[in-house]
Amino acid sequence: MSEANYRDITEGLDPQTVAERVRDGMFANDRASQGLGMEITGIGPGYAKITMPVREDMLNGFRICHGGFITTLADSAFAFSCNSYNEQTVASGISVDFMAPGRPGDLLTAEAREVFVAGRTGVYDITVTNQKGELIAVMRGKSYRLKGRAVVDL
Repeated sequence: MSEANYRDITEGLDPQTVAERVRDGMFANDRASQGLGMEITGIGPGYAKITMPVREDMLNGFRICHGGFITTLADSAFAFSCNSYNEQTVASGISVDFMAPGRPGDLLTAEAREVFVAGRTGVYDITVTNQKGELIAVMRGKSYRLKGRAVVDL
């Protein structure tokens, strides 16, 4: 089966509509992202933008945002961007670099962009910034598509 055939679990809908429906269906079941106060502020084919406020219960012993929470935000943006075609896609690896700390009260934004997709694998770059636009972290994610499995019923 060709790439075009196995990737088309779209019911003939335009790619933006597919991405929006996947966003809605995935987020409805995503207790981790919901529990951390994340909001999806942008979605499109191969793209996602998500915000998360840095709360007191996210601070480490230095009173800065624990790196695990920043990574979780980036990973959520990664997940929504690579699943936006409505074919179940999982992470096969990530690499995260921290540039600056997240501080109490910050509103962090993770923006994920598809860099390359071939066959079942993909590469995505994710940036995390604060409300001032300062770079907090960068993440590169590698994805693996589970052939023919829809994320949501369209």
